Amino acid sequence: MMGTAPTVEQLTKPEGRLPMKKAKRASIDEEVFERQVLICKAFANSTRLQILQLLGVRDWSAGELQEELGISKANLSQHVTVMKTAGVIVRRRRGKQVYFSLAMPEVKQACQLIRSVLRHQVQNGKRFFA
Repeated sequence: MMGTAPTVEQLTKPEGRLPMKKAKRASIDEEVFERQVLICKAFANSTRLQILQLLGVRDWSAGELQEELGISKANLSQHVTVMKTAGVIVRRRRGKQVYFSLAMPEVKQACQLIRSVLRHQVQNGKRFFA
């Protein structure tokens, strides 16, 4: 029929797979969602958000972060692992010192945007939960 959208059966190959273009797009979308989950997990802790805020200003050594946040080396290591896995921060070694920095500047912008929205809600007396 002219002018009608193709059916799922018409779009799929005989083997039941999506055409290559659609399958590739679905695969890319799925990977993007999985990466988003990792980043959201990295954002889902107040200590990690504080670390990200600090790293948005400059690179920090592990010792400096521990002292600034008042956390143990083991605790910092756990938080850093989550954020490194998500690709949010990077680690580099200079001599015996380990330094951390943001992996991408967009992380700083994303955190600032979220805080701005929440600050606006708080200032306007909006409740977060109903």
